[in-house]
Amino acid sequence: MIASIAGEVAVRRSGHVVVETAGGVGYRLSVSAETLRHVPAAGGSVSLLTHLSVREDALSLYGFATEEELGLFELLVGVQGVGPKVALGVLGAGTPRDVIGAIAAGDVRRLQSTPGVGKRIAERIVSELRAKVGVDSPDDGSIVVTRSDEPHELARAGLLQLGYEPGEADTLLSAADGATAEELLASALKGARG
Repeated sequence: MIASIAGEVAVRRSGHVVVETAGGVGYRLSVSAETLRHVPAAGGSVSLLTHLSVREDALSLYGFATEEELGLFELLVGVQGVGPKVALGVLGAGTPRDVIGAIAAGDVRRLQSTPGVGKRIAERIVSELRAKVGVDSPDDGSIVVTRSDEPHELARAGLLQLGYEPGEADTLLSAADGATAEELLASALKGARG
């Protein structure tokens, strides 16, 4: 798993950056408009947290300026019908605190202002994530993304990390047996192999 990438910005464009590491390898990372604001011009140094999406036909790397934005991205792609491109669009609508505030407030209209997000998807984001996100106001001004500790949700998140689509993950887990997230995940993967 690639957790982060640090190096020199080789390319900085709307929607993606290329970061060249010390080994001379350039990594293309899709980024939100919010993360792009934190990336310096070409030639500058940057360090980004990453999410690797594995699909049958592609490996895609996504970059994030903050842990909060990465956590929110992972929650968003866990919503049925929300892919990485739509999740980046939602994240580009403001700071992670703004987006979490919109979800917590049930502000469907604000979410709908994101390209690719219709009323049905915006309502699904609110209904599925409202209880999972929380806004704290600690002295340092940071936000906290809370996640469910329920085994089924943790196993589902694990399947999504492994590249399964939300619908596939739900189908696999519906037939899985186990009391812990680890047992559910192992059972679901065993079922996937047939």
